Amino acid sequence: MRLRDIAHSRTGDKGDTCNISVIAYRAEDWPLIQSEVTAERVAAHFGPAMGGNVVRYELPQLHALNFVLRGALAGGVTRSLALDAHGKALGSTILDMEIDG
Repeated sequence: MRLRDIAHSRTGDKGDTCNISVIAYRAEDWPLIQSEVTAERVAAHFGPAMGGNVVRYELPQLHALNFVLRGALAGGVTRSLALDAHGKALGSTILDMEIDG
């Protein structure tokens, strides 16, 4: 299954850093998200375009994970030549991640 089947995302960006939250639609899906969506898997999912590291924060009371991706926006929204370097594009991309369900 794809992550989008059980979760949605919220994003933000500041300079060259992207912030992506993955939030379970249902509390019963939280353990699966927590075990499957690791910082390493997120970094691999985005591939070499990811210029920096990925840090994961858990928010169990919200059934959510928050990822901080440094160097993810090719210099930042106002400096990049990418067509859509905003965090919202990466939020949609993370939901395409394949997970075992």
